[in-house]
Amino acid sequence: MSVFVQQLINGLQRGSIYALIALGFTMVYGIIELINFAHGDMFMFGAYVAAFAGGAFLAQGYWAAFFGALLVSMVVTGLLGVLIERVAYRPLRYEPRFSALTTAMGVSLFLENFFALPSQAVPFPLNHVVFGPNYIRFPALLEVRTYSAGGIYFTTLHILDFVLAILLMLLLVYVIHYTLLGKAMRAVAFSKDGAKLMGINVDWTIAATFAIGSGLGAASGLMYGMTYGILASPYFGIFPGLQAFIAAVLGGIGIIPGAVLGGFLMGVSETFATSINSNLGYMISFLILIVVLLVKPAGLLGRLRRDKV
Repeated sequence: MSVFVQQLINGLQRGSIYALIALGFTMVYGIIELINFAHGDMFMFGAYVAAFAGGAFLAQGYWAAFFGALLVSMVVTGLLGVLIERVAYRPLRYEPRFSALTTAMGVSLFLENFFALPSQAVPFPLNHVVFGPNYIRFPALLEVRTYSAGGIYFTTLHILDFVLAILLMLLLVYVIHYTLLGKAMRAVAFSKDGAKLMGINVDWTIAATFAIGSGLGAASGLMYGMTYGILASPYFGIFPGLQAFIAAVLGGIGIIPGAVLGGFLMGVSETFATSINSNLGYMISFLILIVVLLVKPAGLLGRLRRDKV
């Protein structure tokens, strides 16, 4: 029993990371029906920014290095998300979806390969914004303590990841349902032309959606860095990003509670599968995706919608 509870705790921690990334996927899809394959790279970028910012805060003896790194990574990554939307996606907004989907893949490949360049291979001033292909250690922004009860072990990082994910999700729900920005986001998601007639700035609203989704991806990147303590290379966001996309599909892409549910289900199932065999952890998510698409294509909380062609 203690093994089951231990794996459940580990799964909830991993699911917290997936759920925050999945929220970014589902927000962008919900408002412009784009599967933003570059979102996994927002997770990666946010982790690196948090590592460098957190290291700088610790070097300066800043007492709240964790909160400073979290704020800086979310803001900087949010700005990158807005830049990508403005440069790569907005010109294709009224083009066939396949064009935007292909562009998203291209943006993802560009970000991964650009940030993996060594600084000596990039001219000034771009040499200051690449991360290089090597491992970097994530700074210890908080003191980690370990607790045990009945043969079950958990650390302050387990608690922090879960609580931070829940708080950010609640904040997102508040923004969407109780603020003018949230009302504008829902109006644009329902009808862009109708929103324009109501005086809503559609471009600004979509940009804000990208900023919030990218910021959530950055927060999950910080959680990942603190949990695993190392960032392998700028390619490390590929697999978590893919897992989070499957989580969003599992819950019902475009539905925020579905992204959260899918993230936690994915994290728990992957952890249990990995405890049996490490290879099963990689397989289980794809198996779940296939089963869901066969049995309930709209996801656990989604409703099937048929488009005329």
